[in-house]
Amino acid sequence: MAGPSVELSPVIAASTHWLSRAYPAGTADTIAYTLSELQARQAVTVAAWLRYPTEMDAALVAIAGPGGSAVLDWRAGSEPDDEEAEEEGWRTWVDEVVVSWAACLLADPMLARRGVDAVAAAVPFEDDRPRPFPRRAGVGGLQSEFRRLLSPDERDREAAVLLRHPDLLEPVAEMHRDTLLYLLDAEPAGRASGTAGIAPLEAGVEGAEKDLGFA
Repeated sequence: MAGPSVELSPVIAASTHWLSRAYPAGTADTIAYTLSELQARQAVTVAAWLRYPTEMDAALVAIAGPGGSAVLDWRAGSEPDDEEAEEEGWRTWVDEVVVSWAACLLADPMLARRGVDAVAAAVPFEDDRPRPFPRRAGVGGLQSEFRRLLSPDERDREAAVLLRHPDLLEPVAEMHRDTLLYLLDAEPAGRASGTAGIAPLEAGVEGAEKDLGFA
């Protein structure tokens, strides 16, 4: 396997931007926004590598386009006022399947680890790939590189209280979850066991909604 091409960069950037806008940081400060966006980008990167595992796949999507965000916008209730506006052009680079798979990874830590393991087993680590953040991973390979996705600390969890809440993610995650489960040979996570697996989120969601003016 040749590994993903840098041609996936527009898809990763646009899909990350869509998730960050649809599920904003738990507080309005810059640090929380950055931490939440990093987690979204890491999930999107894994999802994009799984969906487009070869340079040929990436080249084809760069030519044909990933499909855009129209259905995602409708599912999440985040349609732009004017989708033809020049500043909304980035939405054409959003990949619906990549965003749905990223939502699945964010909501289910066990599935996220399985996704990273699958990428680590198939993709050469030392290659010219788009990275989840602009620094080389240290000891631990891809598991270290995707630490915020796999092992978020308290600040990460607080920043991504909306981004990682399984109930909020479900309208997007369910769209293409079955395909991801099939690809990773995984079983659906039981809701009773806590699909998010990152600590109770209800109280955090209430606080985040108040801070963001939703309540």
